[in-house]
Amino acid sequence: MTVSSATPLASCVAMPTPAPLLMQAQDLTRAPVRRAGGGAEGRAKRAGSPWRLAVFGPALVGTAVLMFGLYSWMANAGMSGLEWALLAMIGATFVWVTLSVSTVGVAVAGILAREDADTRAPADVTGIDVALLVPVYNEVPWDVFGNAAAMLDDLARRRSPHCYSLFVLSDTRDDAIAAQEWQAFQSLRDTAPQGFSVHYRRRADNIDKKVGNLLDWITGWGAAYQGMVVLDADSLMTGRAIDRLASELSADPDAGLIQTFPMLIGADTLFARLQQFSNIAYGWLLAEGLALWAQYEGNYWGHNAIIRTRAFAECAGLPHLRGRGGREELILSHDFVEAGLLRRAGWRVRFLPRVSGSFEETPSTLIDYVLRDRRWCRGNLQHLRLLGTAGLHPVSRFHLFHGAVSYLLSPAWFVLLVFWSLLGVDSETNLIRYFNEANPYFPDWPPAMSHIDSAVFLIIMYAMLLTPKIAGAGIIAAYPKATRVFGGRTAFLTAFVIEVALSVAYAPILMIQQTKAVLRAFFTRFEPWAPQRRDAHSYPLRTLIAFHWVETVLGLVLLSGLFAGLLSLWLVPIVFSLVLAVPLSALSAFNLTRWAPDGLRMDSPHTLREPGIVTRARAERALLKSQMTTADSIAAQ
Repeated sequence: MTVSSATPLASCVAMPTPAPLLMQAQDLTRAPVRRAGGGAEGRAKRAGSPWRLAVFGPALVGTAVLMFGLYSWMANAGMSGLEWALLAMIGATFVWVTLSVSTVGVAVAGILAREDADTRAPADVTGIDVALLVPVYNEVPWDVFGNAAAMLDDLARRRSPHCYSLFVLSDTRDDAIAAQEWQAFQSLRDTAPQGFSVHYRRRADNIDKKVGNLLDWITGWGAAYQGMVVLDADSLMTGRAIDRLASELSADPDAGLIQTFPMLIGADTLFARLQQFSNIAYGWLLAEGLALWAQYEGNYWGHNAIIRTRAFAECAGLPHLRGRGGREELILSHDFVEAGLLRRAGWRVRFLPRVSGSFEETPSTLIDYVLRDRRWCRGNLQHLRLLGTAGLHPVSRFHLFHGAVSYLLSPAWFVLLVFWSLLGVDSETNLIRYFNEANPYFPDWPPAMSHIDSAVFLIIMYAMLLTPKIAGAGIIAAYPKATRVFGGRTAFLTAFVIEVALSVAYAPILMIQQTKAVLRAFFTRFEPWAPQRRDAHSYPLRTLIAFHWVETVLGLVLLSGLFAGLLSLWLVPIVFSLVLAVPLSALSAFNLTRWAPDGLRMDSPHTLREPGIVTRARAERALLKSQMTTADSIAAQ
């Protein structure tokens, strides 16, 4: 091991002997020579085809039926250009809703057919060298190293055939935080279990952010490790989960990447508990369905996954894109792209949703969630420019397209909201009809939607949107053992009702915020980047108003239309959500664990019975923080 300097104010390095591995940027215009897969490749393709048909077939048929019904209603008075545009917009949004529903249907069918979404852990494996990589950027050092200490201790309790080394790869720009990182590293290195090496490197220049950080490690030390487990600063995995990934990679020579399904932990605020409850109660069902139809064309979420190091180096190097004015742009949401490049080279990208013990944290407030979402939006919209990448598997292209559409749906829903507002409540209050009478050269568009038509359409939309939640909750509620881990059936159903109600309340606010994020991505060059705030906190009223004034103003405009009788009463939930954007945002920071009564805390299995690895990580964080603050106090004296 070489140590460059005792002071972290310079570029600190405490790394093993270099083992360089060549990694070059891929040519996206030319497909590489695809490696031949094993015999299981063809069997998996045949097994996956029926599941894919079961997902996409009903989604397309259901959307076609809806569009035909709407067309039949609109065509009574003849179809105008605006009506065709409205019909196309409805179809483009509804198809993604039906895809979620059919994914849940596939999951339920797989469970009934006893179809495993992932295989059992392999029995006989060959030990491999695995690097645990933790890229950090201005994070809280005792949290990062406390998590790392807990993972190493948990791994040490296992009789694993694999050899593990931990690397904390710092891109921290703040010298004070870097000094704390160096102190935390020295503490962890001195107390690490026997047989586990701990390393630290701080880059002098954080070129290309996380992509460049991992590239620097691969080209410097990657050749010494068959696999690398990529973790985020807030990632936490049990020794059993890490060992399972390493064994799967060892037993499957065609696997290039194996992704887990991270569960959310550390949720104390109302908004964080909403996400955590949804992740545990419904997310597993969508994950099961995705694993069944994706097969070897899975996706990568950038963390809590194991990657075959040489495969990644050979075929997943990312080039820069040409941006506005010919400037080079970094591919921001790199994980989706890297998974697609691995698959196009013939490596399997697998998703194992049943590997338990994979965790991550979540934003604690609505504002924190939106700030993170802005960065993801810009990166996912870049995927539209990568759809033409030569040699990509069709499913990989779908993953890229779906990532972009997930954000484009918000402005699409916003346009539909505007159209709906203009429809009015009857032919006399229809706004477009009103203005058309003032200008006879405009066509009389569109036909008024009756209260019954409005109700049927909205009921269909809400039913489809809520189907994944209802299905997941229904399966849990049907089994007393399942509801018991949520605190009982009453507590579970109460949490379910709260989650659905508040999700409906926050949805219009997120629609506006994501619409703003899309516009920012199209009309600005950069998105400010800062580490995610992981602690529970609230924002002052001035910040809340500045952040949500657009939703509030829009809500007040729609509210005036309601009072004037110009808007359908079915828009009331959306209108009041927008009007109440500021108080709802403030409510998102409410600390449920501290102030809410037992029955209203939205408890889940991980809050009622905290996983052992989480408890150990919490203790390690507290111990390391105490040691570091004490040392700083002594040094200050």
